[in-house]
Parts: sequence; C-alpha cells; structure tokens
Amino acid sequence: MASSRTRNLPRNSSAVKRRKPAQGKRLDFDAFRAKNEEQQERPARGRMDVSFFFLIIVLQTIGLIMLFSASYVTALREEGDSLYYVTRQTIFAVVGLVAMFIASYIDYHIWRKFKWLIYIGGMGLMCAALLFDGVHGAKRWVYLGPISFQPSEIMKFSVAILCAHLIASNYKRMKQIKYGFLPFWMIIVPVLGLLVLQRHLSGLLIVLLIGCTMMFIGGSKLRWFFALAGIGAAGLALFLLVSGGIDKFAYVGERFQNWLNPLEGDLTGTKWQTAQGLYAIGSGGLMGVGLGNSTQKHLYVSEPMNDMIFSIICEELGFVGAMVIILLFVLFVYEGFMIAMRAPDKFGCMLAIGLTAQVGWQVLLNIAVVTNSIPNTGISLPFFSSGGTALTMLLAQMGVILNISRYARKPEPKPKETEPVPTKSDDKA
Repeated sequence: MASSRTRNLPRNSSAVKRRKPAQGKRLDFDAFRAKNEEQQERPARGRMDVSFFFLIIVLQTIGLIMLFSASYVTALREEGDSLYYVTRQTIFAVVGLVAMFIASYIDYHIWRKFKWLIYIGGMGLMCAALLFDGVHGAKRWVYLGPISFQPSEIMKFSVAILCAHLIASNYKRMKQIKYGFLPFWMIIVPVLGLLVLQRHLSGLLIVLLIGCTMMFIGGSKLRWFFALAGIGAAGLALFLLVSGGIDKFAYVGERFQNWLNPLEGDLTGTKWQTAQGLYAIGSGGLMGVGLGNSTQKHLYVSEPMNDMIFSIICEELGFVGAMVIILLFVLFVYEGFMIAMRAPDKFGCMLAIGLTAQVGWQVLLNIAVVTNSIPNTGISLPFFSSGGTALTMLLAQMGVILNISRYARKPEPKPKETEPVPTKSDDKA
C-alpha cells in the first residue's frame, strides 16, 4: 500500500513518473501533419509565372497557324469550308484561355477537396462512353448534341490530383509498399481497365506514365515498377489465351508489324498513314518547303489536322522549324518543373509535376509515332492537334499550374560578402 506522502503528491510533480508515449503515436502524428499540410502557412498569392504563361501563348499561337495550314484542304473537301477546323479550334482556344485565367485565381487546394468527386464522375463518364457508337471500333467519346468529348481527358487530371494527394499524405513513408505503391494502383488499375475496353491505347499509355512518373519522383522504389511490369505482362498473356481475346486485340499485333516494315508491301491499307507521314518529313529537308506549301496534306496524309500534324510541320518548316517547336516544348517542361520545385507544399509540387509530365509525355509519344519510332497509337500533339474539348481541358490545367506559381516561394537572397575589418597590425604594416 502506497504511503500517504506519496498519495498527496500533486499530479504534475516531477516525483511522479510520466508514461512513455505509445510506439505508434509518432507515425500517427506524421500522417496527421502530412494530411493537413494544406493548412500550413503559405506565402501570400502573388503574380503568375510570366515565362510559363508566355510559352503557353506562343505554343497556342503557332498551333493555330499550323492547324490552319495543315487542315484547310481537308476542311474544304469534307466540310465545304476551308476555315472549318481552325475556326472551331480558335473558339475553343478562347474558351480555354478564359478557363485558364479563371483557374489561375482558384486556390489549387480546392481540387484536393473534390478529388473523389472528380474521380468517380470521370469513371462514370468513361462507362457512359461505352454505350455510344464507336469510331473504327474505339468507344472513347461521349456525345452531348453537337459536342463530343473524351472522358479520358478528365481522368488524366483526376489521376494527377489523386497521386499528388497520396504522395503529400505519405511522403515520409513512400519507401514502404503499403503507402508508396499499392494505393496508387488501386486508383489507376480501374482507369486502365476502362481504357482497354474503350480501345484507347494512347490514353492508357498517358495515364500509366503520369502515375509512374509521379510515384517515382515521389519516392517509390524503382524495383517495384519492374516487378509490376513482369506480373502485368504475364497476366495479360494469360488473359488473352484463356479468354480467346487474341483475335479481339489483333489490331495491336498488326500495328507492330506495320511499325517494323512501314514502307514495304501494300501501302494502301493500314500502312498508308505512317508511310505518307514519313514522305512528308523527308520532303521538308532542312528548311522546309514553306508555310502553306505542303503537298502531302492534299489528301495524302490521313488526319493531317490531328495525330499527324507534326509531319506537316516538318514538311513546311523543315528540320529547323521542327526543332524550334521541340525546343519550345522542352522549355515548357523545364518551366513547369521549376514551378513545381518552388511550390509551397508537397501537394502543389506533385500536382505541377503530374500536369507538366502529361504534356511532356504526350508530345514525346506523338513525335515518336509520327517519325515511326514507336508503333502508331493515335496520340494528339498538345496545343496543335484539332480537338476542342481536349484543348479547353488542357488550357484549364495550365491555369492550375499558373495558380501554383502564384504561391511559389521566392529563393532566399545570398548573403552579401562583407570586406574584412582591418586590424591594428594591418594598419601598422
């Protein structure tokens, strides 16, 4: 039995031994702190990144000029109006620029609050796209009267938001497979499954690359990706053999054959687009044939205003002009990553990386397809290819990056070097 002297000690006395905190308390505190990171003090909203904004305007302006040059022959033949595609694209560009300007003033943390609503809504629209009539077997579009759009554009944005959220919440535990790998695939795999059903290979690649890029930069271990790639390849092969789906996806094998032998055999079939695009690139030479003087756009290159617009750029502007446009995209990616590095929190940093990576990967894959460096996957060129709702969505996402740049932390100024104070011995000398 405790003595009365011990019982009468006050609770806050140093004589009373304090309990040690439980082992898991520290982890809980870290998770709570990461989850509420957006509530931490951030710099006041300032000016948007002018360099990034200027690059967007330059790319969009060149894109509209090249779209008109590449599309007026096809537009005149199919629509009876040579300005049909560029007029529509200009209207959507104006709408997109307004959306970009508005998004640049909306605090980017609001997208984190509505992350699941955007994800579930996008998945619902992707399921709805399967109910509409497809184009060449692909069911990627939802039709609302005269307007059609691809829900996959929403899912690219949604995947970037959710990946940024998961990394911001678990950035200290990304080396653990429970936090740095499995949760990401729980949201990405359903999206990939719907994209397979839509026969949207290009969308599947972009979503996969967005997720993997953000996970790798966020801290996931590289060996997990190799293990997943092996398991995925084995699972896909088994699925095709068991379900008899080889015939259903025979078009994939045909694309590989066309890629390996693009200029051999019958060029009037599925090889037509790739072959004519390569002829256009070769015709451009060093300086090009001149703006508007392409011959391959006269109903030789298929979809010159969409996936194959870069081949017309190479023909009319030549190697030099194509390299200038590639350099502009390189600067775009560089500026986007610099904005990410100066973001005030982990969520803003990773969201800027995800949205910038989306554009970077899409440009790289489009150019690779046009030059036959990879099999044809039907990937559009951002800011250039015709596609109104996709352009509006792209520019709105650029507004999100610009909003992140408004809160960027300014680099601390370097301390000025002070001259050493002369000593008495120096004066005597």
